Amino acid sequence: MVEFGDLISAVGEFGLYQKLVVLLLSLPLLLNPFQMVGQVFMVVDVPHYCNTDWIRAVGPNLTEEEQLNLTLPRDADGEYEQCSMYSPVDWDLDSIMAYGLNATEKCSNGWVYPTAQQPSLLTEFDLVCDRKDLSDISQSVYMVGLLLGAMIFGPLSDRIGRRPVLLISILGQSLFSLAIAFLPNFIVYMVFRCIMATAVSGILITTLPLATEWVGVSYRPTAVLITHCFLATGQLVLAGLSYGIRNWRLLQIAGSAPTFALFFYFWVLPESARWLVTKGKIEEAKKYLKKAASINKRTIPPELLDQLKCETQTKSGSILDLLRKKHLLKVTLIMSCAWFMDSLVYYGLSLNVTGFGLDIYLTQLAFGVVELPGRICCIYLLQWFGRKKVQAVLLLLAGLMCLIIVGIPEDQAVAITVLAVIGKFAAWMHTPTRVAEPTRVAGIIAPLIRLLEQYHKAIPMAVYGSATVLGGLLCFLLPETRGVDLPDDTVTDNPQKNNKELPAERHYWATLGSSALAAVRASVSDQDGTKTLSHY
Repeated sequence: MVEFGDLISAVGEFGLYQKLVVLLLSLPLLLNPFQMVGQVFMVVDVPHYCNTDWIRAVGPNLTEEEQLNLTLPRDADGEYEQCSMYSPVDWDLDSIMAYGLNATEKCSNGWVYPTAQQPSLLTEFDLVCDRKDLSDISQSVYMVGLLLGAMIFGPLSDRIGRRPVLLISILGQSLFSLAIAFLPNFIVYMVFRCIMATAVSGILITTLPLATEWVGVSYRPTAVLITHCFLATGQLVLAGLSYGIRNWRLLQIAGSAPTFALFFYFWVLPESARWLVTKGKIEEAKKYLKKAASINKRTIPPELLDQLKCETQTKSGSILDLLRKKHLLKVTLIMSCAWFMDSLVYYGLSLNVTGFGLDIYLTQLAFGVVELPGRICCIYLLQWFGRKKVQAVLLLLAGLMCLIIVGIPEDQAVAITVLAVIGKFAAWMHTPTRVAEPTRVAGIIAPLIRLLEQYHKAIPMAVYGSATVLGGLLCFLLPETRGVDLPDDTVTDNPQKNNKELPAERHYWATLGSSALAAVRASVSDQDGTKTLSHY
């Protein structure tokens, strides 16, 4: 029986057809950073104080300054308190001016935002004072949606195909993302963001497998790199959009409406021919392969197509397959910790662009710029220095940057931002090897850690840094896989027993294959009485 890889070689491993497919699949990723962290630019803190219009009933001719002096206490710096006011009384104006007010309470009639500005989530839904935490909670709710999407759409793409899952996800993201711009309530806003996040997760999970299943093995890193560069470019798009559009509703529309242009995918997006073969849909797979060969100006030998048969169906595996063997359990636990801690610092830095002291749009631009070389350099660092060293050193670097930030005075905004950019660069350099579950759980927790700022401003960054340093140290306990043929079964306790050299490209794909984006599915089958792991 012919191998599917032989058909891809006959079609052309990375011809015009594959390039168009990879380009099409990369387009939705341009807006992914906007959906992920765009809210940060909609809740930028602005001056505010309690609404004290109650005093206008007894002093309608008071100037604004007189009203504030009579009704708002001042802090240690002589500025008006933002979250407290003097308790209203039933006195006349002369008595209030003569004796003054002493008892204070929390804002009971909303807030006033004196600075002229475009509507934002913060000002429209009063995300200040006791409601300030809702912003970070909203980010965690979004991450819950990503986790749910990974759990739903990952298995679904194996069951019904990559193409329908991607189309459904694009439709869901388009509709719910656009609807968010018209919502009147912040709780409903959070619910819609969670639903939208499940669709975003579906896009992330299906784009990379569909892209890589159409290209030859040696070109898989190229396909991965292209999609990752679109994600990095999306960071730059986010900086430009948020800088140019300050009205949060218009910004939401601008970051959502372009997705509707992708509906032409319904007519041009192919299904994975590899998936079709595994499901026994041979004739449909042949149709796509012939079309690809035609566009690539290649001819598939008829005998190859005649030999194309349904691949042997394998029994689905479970996480228990990774826990039954001591050596696999050790690696699984360490890698899960590393992925969790890396994602913790990555999201912690990404969602904290307003806390570094510099202009937030410039900071976001720097974050976007640094991800481009990070994604490109990753493949070469893995080839040159090995997986274990790269993972460990970069995690340590990201963690140390966060810990150093803790000791930098708040007025040194440039130094803090530079350290944060370096930390995010190091964090991203490790993220291509992450999987969905630990990553998404870390994404849920990272915004909640920022709530600890109310106890001390340095606590969140100290948590991000110390956790990541621990993850880096744990990585030194992992086996090195560079230059080592990865074992095909779960029996071998020492993966380095197989020391056959692999091509550099296959090394990189083996490492990248466990990515949440790649969603490469492992399955277990019985061959000669021995359980083995087979990967797409």
